[in-house]
Amino acid sequence: MAGMGPAPKPASERRRRNATHATTKLPAGGRTGDPPRWPLLDDIVMTTQRDTAQRQVDELELQLLEPTLKGRPKGTAQRKLDAAQSALNIVSAQLTAAQAVEAELWSELWATPQAAAWERLGWTREVAQYVRWKAKAEQGDMDAAKEARQLADRLGLNPLAMLRLRWEVAADEVAEQRQDRTARQRPASARQRLKIVDPNAAGGA
Repeated sequence: MAGMGPAPKPASERRRRNATHATTKLPAGGRTGDPPRWPLLDDIVMTTQRDTAQRQVDELELQLLEPTLKGRPKGTAQRKLDAAQSALNIVSAQLTAAQAVEAELWSELWATPQAAAWERLGWTREVAQYVRWKAKAEQGDMDAAKEARQLADRLGLNPLAMLRLRWEVAADEVAEQRQDRTARQRPASARQRLKIVDPNAAGGA
């Protein structure tokens, strides 16, 4: 009939414009328990660089032990060995430092509130990839720093990222109650306990 307007849509096709999305509550005290097992292989690039430098050092050391250096001055061979040994020391130190940072950061991250969500979502490898890029970034690798920032956003490691993921740290009600009890039980100040009377107050001499 005229004036009746279009028929209402079925309930399954209706959308509430003011519909709200559920927020995931994260534990204020962080995730408890040991971190998951580290899922990634050793850094292939740095490990290969170290092994290559070690082979070069070994070869140069053998050359210095030869009776003759095929017309080359011994001093030149020694300088090459020194340079190779220096390169080996640098890459070995970088690899050791990176592994130490990875282990420390891995443990720290799995104790955060966000880790409770990662565990439910099975994001173990994603977190490990962030840790690897972050360790490289801390050694001055700018490309690694960019990758780490992108992964930090995906993992909810900053307030804006948490807002996009609809993650919220739950209030620590136990801690708040403990603080309230402590405040109520706090002893009175020394002035209140001794009930010091101001001699200049009204009624004094």
